[in-house]
Amino acid sequence: MNTESFCVVVFESTHDAIKTEKAIKATLKVELIPTPREISASCGLSVKFKVEEADTVRGIVKSIGTDRKRLFKIDYGSGGRQAVEMDWEV
Repeated sequence: MNTESFCVVVFESTHDAIKTEKAIKATLKVELIPTPREISASCGLSVKFKVEEADTVRGIVKSIGTDRKRLFKIDYGSGGRQAVEMDWEV
């Protein structure tokens, strides 16, 4: 089992997820993945990226004006995988 922490941006619509993935992919290596089960969101897709790239992703997402998005860090602890919501402000 992979136990490396990562971040995801979750969305209200598939359109916003795909639009954002394309914008971020121009700069960083990201993946479009099913939204982790620890997070409830209206859309089943999320953009996954490395924790250390969170500030860059925040800037890109703000610049394209995607609405109704949330940012999470997925951590692995003694109780298993946990999703912690992060603030959009750097």
